[in-house]
Amino acid sequence: MGAVHVHEFISLDGVVDTPSWTFTYGFDPQMGEAIGAVTARCSGILLGRTTYAMFEQGWSERTVEDDPGAPFFNDTTKYVVSSTLTEPTWRNTEVIGGYDAETVRRLKESVEGDLYVSGSATLVRAMLADGLVDELHLFLYPTARGDGPRLFTREIPPGTLELAGSETYTNGVVYLRYRRVA
Repeated sequence: MGAVHVHEFISLDGVVDTPSWTFTYGFDPQMGEAIGAVTARCSGILLGRTTYAMFEQGWSERTVEDDPGAPFFNDTTKYVVSSTLTEPTWRNTEVIGGYDAETVRRLKESVEGDLYVSGSATLVRAMLADGLVDELHLFLYPTARGDGPRLFTREIPPGTLELAGSETYTNGVVYLRYRRVA
């Protein structure tokens, strides 16, 4: 069975909304290396509807010359959790329907390798509540956002994660990799 690796850009106060607020910090090349290390072991991408639309707009026309991550996002099968999207609009995409924990469990079992999730906060919160996230890859930005969607809400049962790695970047961002404690 594959593992689910969730990647989020998150503020000190836990906000995970559209990451345009991260632009003022720049993107340290080591952050790209860390994300690349996660995607290198993943053979599928699992996304919610909103993030899928944003990624399609941002990645579908990029080439490896534009960004070394382009082949992963364009060539890897994308599984979209959505009750409103009926037909894929980006190559290598399968729409798996609205969120259902058993469907995600079957996907984890059937995909060769691991699944990568980025953004998709509603989907991630549901998977956290159902114990389907194996690793969290958090890029913690040194800012408090105040209002905005949070990664952890009351609906997610209390639990403990194990720190599996960390890095600090010159732009003030800290990368935290947590594993689910079995």
